[in-house]
Amino acid sequence: MIDAGGTTRTYEVVATRAGRRVEVVTRRGVVEVVEVTRTGTPVRTARFMASRILALVEHPVNARGPRAGEIDEADEE
Repeated sequence: MIDAGGTTRTYEVVATRAGRRVEVVTRRGVVEVVEVTRTGTPVRTARFMASRILALVEHPVNARGPRAGEIDEADEE
């Protein structure tokens, strides 16, 4: 959940295929959320200013994969 200047916006980054994972890294006041393949190749990246983040929620791995209707809604800044 991100503070977007008077309103909040929610982004979801989901490992969309089997074998992919989501990594979260914080550097220099920027939080980077990356979906990567088994070999470590980035598929999509979302970057947010750390000062604007209201909540960051991580869910455990679901053995069955993403639920029906789950899509990636993260915008790359």
